[in-house]
Amino acid sequence: MGFLSFFKKKKRSPQPTMPQLWEKLRRSSDFVEVSFAVGDKELSIYYFDSLVDPKVLQEHILCHLQNDLSRHPNVQLEDLQQIVPIQRIEVSEDTALIEEKVLKGFVAVTFREQPNKAALMGAAAENLGLRENNDSENEFSVVGPKVGFVENVGVNLHLIRRQVVTPNLVFREMSIGSMSKTKVVIAYIDGVANPEVIQTVTQRLESIHFDVVFDNAILDQLLADNSRTPFPLFISTERIDRAIYALVSGQVAIFCDGSPYAVIGPAALFDFFTSPEDYYLPWVLATFFRLIRFFGVAFSVLASPIYVAVLTYHYEMIPEDLLGPIIYSRSNVPFPPVLEVLFLEITIELLREAGARLPTKVAQTLGIVGGIVIGQATVDAGLTSTILLIVVALAALASFTTPIFKMSNTIRFIRFPFILFAAFWGGIGIIFAVCGLLIHLGRLQSFGYPYLLPFYPFRVRSFRDTFIRSPYSETAERPMFLRPRSRFRYDPNAAKQKRDIDE
Repeated sequence: MGFLSFFKKKKRSPQPTMPQLWEKLRRSSDFVEVSFAVGDKELSIYYFDSLVDPKVLQEHILCHLQNDLSRHPNVQLEDLQQIVPIQRIEVSEDTALIEEKVLKGFVAVTFREQPNKAALMGAAAENLGLRENNDSENEFSVVGPKVGFVENVGVNLHLIRRQVVTPNLVFREMSIGSMSKTKVVIAYIDGVANPEVIQTVTQRLESIHFDVVFDNAILDQLLADNSRTPFPLFISTERIDRAIYALVSGQVAIFCDGSPYAVIGPAALFDFFTSPEDYYLPWVLATFFRLIRFFGVAFSVLASPIYVAVLTYHYEMIPEDLLGPIIYSRSNVPFPPVLEVLFLEITIELLREAGARLPTKVAQTLGIVGGIVIGQATVDAGLTSTILLIVVALAALASFTTPIFKMSNTIRFIRFPFILFAAFWGGIGIIFAVCGLLIHLGRLQSFGYPYLLPFYPFRVRSFRDTFIRSPYSETAERPMFLRPRSRFRYDPNAAKQKRDIDE
């Protein structure tokens, strides 16, 4: 009965009074309240700084209120239409309507003698944040919105607030950096995010003693639970939809002035292999592409070490039909397999690093021409075999299947310890390396949450959105390992009923 009663229609809660509404909205640092007197009139103005166009506020609202109210001492809220040159002015006592309008960029004006009424004036910033060069570059997807964050934290908050129209979206602002005084904002949804996570994030930010904070990447390292790991413990994203999905799921986002990225936590290992595009495609296709990513990561890490182990210690594992081509391709190679592999791996990393530092057009030419010329030259010179060249090229290509750039760097890095373990101890060395990697991952935490969730500790119900992306009718629950205060994102019964009707 307790579970079923959750979905029963609840009684409508009474509307809050006007003071209660303002107190509710004050939780967010971008909510502004200004009170002043003009002649005999005492008035208050309420609005969200991240939603309102400052030019409209100053030139069309504040200027006319200050200049004209002194000449009209008996004016009422209903008369502001003749004073303020804005078409969209509405007077209401409905706190629900006032809340909705303010969350959409309206400015609420109240008089002291009319405390239960508010004049709503449209001042939303329509084009704020929509510039030419704010498309997401490093997290590109074919399907879904292309708009990304920019270096202005005010614009980023506007982009979030415009999509999440709820008073429970809270922004907490603070200053980090003894010299830079960088503006840092914590974003979360009150009633969804776990208060313990919010408190942990706030305490860690307040305890930072750093001179200059240039980017969120610095905060990422300063906030990390373990600074001696190559694995990223927080998600850095430039996509608005990924940040909003994280907030709705119960995670916390951190924005830094001057950085076009948002830092999201707590994060689990499986989050780094999830693309926003997965939720815009049918769940069957999304699951297939997600499994391809996991296979690509495993192939990228293990392909070269297995080559070294087999050719060094385990010749008996090679099929007879394949043994001839391998012997022929390595007949002129004077180096052992481990040096051959390291030579090619380092060469590819040099090409990648050079391409990342050069202008785009030059980098593309260098990657294509350099890869072909160097690859062909090394084979002709007898420095490497053609089979290894194919294996290393596919492994490098597979490392780029991860949606998060930081994780792809980590995957390329951990290949080298695996190669050395395979060179010293063969297949047993690879097993030791895998066990050591799992032990390391099992000890990592993100804001106090285990990094391997939901695999360790094991959470069966959370696997609906890890290796596979289940249909929306089966993913109504938020990730329970985050311990959100609100369990469901939407009514699962309604989703299933809709599916049954369609069928």
